[in-house]
Amino acid sequence: MARQFRITRATLQVLKYLAAWLCGVFIAVVIAYVMLLNDRPDLSVWHVVELDAEYSADSEVTSFAEYLQLEQRLFEQLGTLVYDKVASGPENAINRYSRGSLSDPSALPVNWNRSFELKHAAPRASVLMLHGLSDSPYSMRALAAGLHQQGANVLGLRLPGHGTAPSGLVDVRWQDMAAAVKLAAKHMQEVTPDKPWYLVGYSNGGALAVDYALASLDDASLPKPAGVILLSPEIGVSDSAAFAVWQGRLGRVLGMDKLAWVSVLPEYDPYKYGSFAVNAGDLAYRITAHIQQQLSTLQEKGKLQNMAPILAFQSSTDATVTATALVKNLFARLPPAGHELVLFDINRRVESSILLKQDPREEFAPLLEDSSRGFDLTVVTNENSRSPRVRAFTAKGNSSASASSVYIGDWPSGVYSLSHVALPFPPDDPIYGGPEAADAAGIQLGNLALRGERGVLQLSADDAVRLRWNPFFDYVEQRTLHFTSLEESP
Repeated sequence: MARQFRITRATLQVLKYLAAWLCGVFIAVVIAYVMLLNDRPDLSVWHVVELDAEYSADSEVTSFAEYLQLEQRLFEQLGTLVYDKVASGPENAINRYSRGSLSDPSALPVNWNRSFELKHAAPRASVLMLHGLSDSPYSMRALAAGLHQQGANVLGLRLPGHGTAPSGLVDVRWQDMAAAVKLAAKHMQEVTPDKPWYLVGYSNGGALAVDYALASLDDASLPKPAGVILLSPEIGVSDSAAFAVWQGRLGRVLGMDKLAWVSVLPEYDPYKYGSFAVNAGDLAYRITAHIQQQLSTLQEKGKLQNMAPILAFQSSTDATVTATALVKNLFARLPPAGHELVLFDINRRVESSILLKQDPREEFAPLLEDSSRGFDLTVVTNENSRSPRVRAFTAKGNSSASASSVYIGDWPSGVYSLSHVALPFPPDDPIYGGPEAADAAGIQLGNLALRGERGVLQLSADDAVRLRWNPFFDYVEQRTLHFTSLEESP
């Protein structure tokens, strides 16, 4: 006969004391965390300003022309409510919201924070380009110029919440961004109804591009793209991001505005926010979760085989979105349809490998060995461990044939890998380029060499050494032109 377990009164009392102690510890940790967050620098006008001319999915806007009219009002508000309230002078010499500063985008020849359109009288194709989270259309500028030069109409869309003030990311929803993408896509079809059009998405723009391409499979009113190009696409983020939104909610309950922010940093970059809102991380989590739901629904309906071909570029050392997440959450879920992943390996010079914390090839090695892949895989890596020469090795999907390769350039001295933010920028970019950067009318951020003691600057050492330009940009551009059938001049 089984012995019956009985909880004595003493045991119950101990459990109550333990529960109370754990509850007290939790509350103490939360209080300490809140105090730590609230001890950060005070919020500035660009963190708290409310720009009510921003587009949302609820806006009474039915065309892209109206979207641009609203955007014009938005930037007029930005000037009145932010720029007019920030002093000029040496103390604000690199403040993007100080008129005439080195970081003031409105003082530059073109303010690339706004939507831009590059047109042709007789275009060969159209391309809609979507930038990343906390970013701006500037990140699409170089690739857009190459596509336009080869005969494409190009639209670089400014997504809601971006290009103005960091406060724009406090309340924006991913559905607002997705609605803007749909407006722009319909505009693409209207201006070139008899030509193919393509989607290019970088980081969060990559998630929005995939979201739209999937939505077009199930909604006949949405023009279907001929192909999708992704750069460092945001397809899988940490599950812990789901809890980030509670920090902001706690801040609202306690009346502490600083809790709405993951980081509060100086705004010295003319085309990217330095501060990062909690809500931005939450919407990234929500859109990636939505994409997984879309894939499952379309798979059940048997519609995924109609997905537009995808060409994706990804760094193996991306600290934001891993290559394995991209494969697991997207490529592995799609039926074979001409999809390709281009994976940039690290610099495998033998002297660099000694310093590695972890070899990324340990994670993507199974991909190299899997001949049953439903997509092509190109790995960009050193010819050998003693050479800086780099080749792109391409293995076809569902094939055991040997990989073909082509030489694409050399690793620059001192560069050990690409990064999440590097892929869309050429080495000569005037803002984010390296030693070859073109002369800039304002601040130059791609070749920083600040030296001194650690812990002194608000700019972290990680940000200072992070690669902001792509030494293999020409390869990305060439592959993009080939994918869009724009490789040869008309």
